[in-house]
Amino acid sequence: MEKIPLTRAGHSALNDELKHLKSVERPAIIKAIAEAREHGDLSENAEYHSAREKQSFIEGRIKELEGILSLADVIDVSKLSGSVKFGATVKLVDEDTDEEKTYQIVGEPEADIENGRLNIKSPLARALIGKEEGDSVEVRTPGGEKSYEILSIAYS
Repeated sequence: MEKIPLTRAGHSALNDELKHLKSVERPAIIKAIAEAREHGDLSENAEYHSAREKQSFIEGRIKELEGILSLADVIDVSKLSGSVKFGATVKLVDEDTDEEKTYQIVGEPEADIENGRLNIKSPLARALIGKEEGDSVEVRTPGGEKSYEILSIAYS
């Protein structure tokens, strides 16, 4: 199996989610199923079916998180420096619009573009890997070609 790169913060967040699902969500849904069973006829019991559906989702997410964490390769970003690589926080400027953006390059399970965490497998992240401050990168996006200049690279 291929290792999954994660930052310390990403690993911690996934671990916390797993603990929450196992210690809070799972017992709550088991209780909800038991209460719904007490209402009688299960074939027409919407509460029961809803609870079973939620239980299925929770169990699936637990299995997914356990799989990710078992394959995790936790990388201590604070020990890195130099050109752009996994874990780097990169400040970019769009060369067409002069709009500045800051992204941290992270593993797929912790990626969240809304919060500035860019999936290492994304076209932009792949274009940035190995580049230095001041370099210009060309990225093919669904909206067409984009050009960015790297303003700064930080590891924290």
